[in-house]
Amino acid sequence: MVDLGLSAPYALARYRAGDSVQLGVVSGQRIRPISADELGAADLNALLGADGWARIAELAEREDGWVPLDSVTLTAPVTPRQVIQAGANYRAHVIELVVAGLTLDETRTPEQAYAFAADLMDKRAATGEPYFFIGLPTVVVGDDVPLVLPSYSEVHDWELELAVVIGSTAFQVSREDAMAHVAGYTIVNDVTTRDLVFRKDMKEIGTDWFRSKNAPGFLPTGPFLVPAQFVDPSDLTIRLDLNGQTMQDSSTSDLLFDIPALISAASQTTALLPGDLLLTGSPPGNGQHWKRFLRDGDVMSGSIEGLGTQVVRCVAESAR
Repeated sequence: MVDLGLSAPYALARYRAGDSVQLGVVSGQRIRPISADELGAADLNALLGADGWARIAELAEREDGWVPLDSVTLTAPVTPRQVIQAGANYRAHVIELVVAGLTLDETRTPEQAYAFAADLMDKRAATGEPYFFIGLPTVVVGDDVPLVLPSYSEVHDWELELAVVIGSTAFQVSREDAMAHVAGYTIVNDVTTRDLVFRKDMKEIGTDWFRSKNAPGFLPTGPFLVPAQFVDPSDLTIRLDLNGQTMQDSSTSDLLFDIPALISAASQTTALLPGDLLLTGSPPGNGQHWKRFLRDGDVMSGSIEGLGTQVVRCVAESAR
């Protein structure tokens, strides 16, 4: 039996049932389908908007209908209408990037470059604002779908992230009220094509997140949606292994802007809807740092403490 690392007493998951997808409640190493009548809502997003966790807790206590978790094929546990992504939000990661650029200036030692970058990040955390861009919800998939590496680039990269799943609608909320709008948490690998991030035809345009982050399957998500009440997001271990070698190993305690700050800031511009994903950024250790990008046959194992583990298998577009 495969242990996917879920520590909460129950969570939600979605799994393949023939040609359709079935919502289920997970407890331990078993899963129980939730019927439309038992759900008591039009769909998963409506359930989250109505704070339906008490109903899910009751279903988790039922004795009937359970099957082994490893007897089903899990897919993405959420169906967001919006995907909001926070960039440059791990202190150590951004310092790493800044230092890499500063050390090209021979007038600075590596130590001086680090001190400058660290001071810059501390000032940003104190007086700056989060940086957001948007992804396409159609790119969200489960790890049951192989990650097809588009043939137009050789520099596809990983970015493991803690993702907030919105519960009740959040619009222009304060930091103090932000956490009341969180339904739960899941894992997302925000795959990025590095040589498409910046436009080459007109550098003044800047970044091109549409092309660099929205190829099919570039947001592997799940395997579980864990209720917020069972998660302290302030200090979770986040780790990504590539073919068994650890590439990212950090903690959410290194976030420049914490989750209340992210929710509040994003909600000042647009309403965050039930079921939406808010990605919180990726820690150090991306392929860009290691100068090692994704290849045909690679296997990424991404884990966040208490939220489980997703295993994503890569395949070259030509090998499909």
